[in-house]
Amino acid sequence: MKESKQGQTPIEDLQELRNYFASHNVVREYIAHTSKVHSVGWSCDGRRLASGSFDKTVVIFNLERNRLVQDFVFRGHTGSVDQLCWHASHPDLLSTASGDKSVRIWDARSHKCAAAISTKGENINIAWSPNGSTIAVGNKEDLVSFIDARNYKVVTEEQFNFEVNEISWNNSSDLFFLTNGLGCVHILTYPSLELQTVLKAHPGTCICIEHEPTGRYFATGSADALVSLWDVNELACLRVFSRLEWPVRTLSFSFDGRLLASASEDHIIDIGDTESGEKVAEIPVQAATFTVAWHPSRYLIAYACEDKEPSERKRDAGNLKLWGLSNS
Repeated sequence: MKESKQGQTPIEDLQELRNYFASHNVVREYIAHTSKVHSVGWSCDGRRLASGSFDKTVVIFNLERNRLVQDFVFRGHTGSVDQLCWHASHPDLLSTASGDKSVRIWDARSHKCAAAISTKGENINIAWSPNGSTIAVGNKEDLVSFIDARNYKVVTEEQFNFEVNEISWNNSSDLFFLTNGLGCVHILTYPSLELQTVLKAHPGTCICIEHEPTGRYFATGSADALVSLWDVNELACLRVFSRLEWPVRTLSFSFDGRLLASASEDHIIDIGDTESGEKVAEIPVQAATFTVAWHPSRYLIAYACEDKEPSERKRDAGNLKLWGLSNS
């Protein structure tokens, strides 16, 4: 299958997809940090991969042909870097949420910190609106702060009276989604923050949420080990993926919206077909997986597990992995 300069041509047929991954399932491992990797993410042009870690650093890799090459280490956070999020259309700008009560904006081209924004609590999740105008960050006390991305100032804060697990925007940036400890998804209008609807998505805690790049779907992962796929416009559950056995911690859609990767403490990362719900491939892993990210234009996945160093198997390995490379 030929790749264009922009990326891969989507594969329509399920069997063709399975055949493709049968010959593109090589994993490469890269040393990135001195401690656990919490979050990985690709820049919008797919040329860079960032990883954030418990070791307080952010590492930037360049994707050169089919290899990751470490480019730079950002230092500045004084707490664990728990989640990161790139600007949706500016390939150099990266935002990070940290337990040090701050959000930082990094410029991957100049290798500088462009802004440090103080927030009210220990931050655990972050989401940059697709139109680039607003960065939402949530803390351990279920307070969500909205930061204006032009002047990097907090414009509004919203305190929720339930456990906020993850936050996400729809593709037009006018709806804001939160998953909560009661198995629900709350959908608010933005910027008014009026509650639009509450979806009862899962019987167990709703942990993660991910919007699909083409704007058709979003997916939720839950403590009940299920992944639900939703129609964005109808807010209807289209199908449920039930191949994992542990609480689903991380989700990612492929660039064409056809594939959904789900991971947890299971010893596989499941890759399912969004159109049929069927399994397309799986990635064997040795430990719990806390972050997965499909490349924005290729069938490549970056991910990080809770691996231990092989010598004494006590120290966390700060490694990340790349899967989907050709066997030949």
